[in-house]
Amino acid sequence: MEQEIEAAERAVWEALKAGDAAADAALLSADFLGVYPSGFAGRAEHSSQLSEGPTVAEYTLSDPRFRQLGPDCGLYSYRAAYRRPGGSEEVMFVSSIWQRRAQGWINIFSQDTPLDEADQTP
Repeated sequence: MEQEIEAAERAVWEALKAGDAAADAALLSADFLGVYPSGFAGRAEHSSQLSEGPTVAEYTLSDPRFRQLGPDCGLYSYRAAYRRPGGSEEVMFVSSIWQRRAQGWINIFSQDTPLDEADQTP
């Protein structure tokens, strides 16, 4: 389960890197809830960020933590270092809840917590 969820989470990042809104939306549940520094977002808001192209130029995911929440549900948390197109590196901690449904693993919840700027290293 952990490897399947990790692969699904990476697929979200690849959609952000490719600017592929359809691939992004396909990985999120219709009732997806994202909690971000900018506020709450549903599936439409998450996918619409790609309307002008990729939002991530490169990324590295590390320090993964996994918790099985049920027979078809898991929490995947990790550290993400990424760079937006034309931007500098940012770091955040991400927690995503994935649920196995008829169409496969679907992201039902995600929360991003930015690393405190005082703790960031170049």
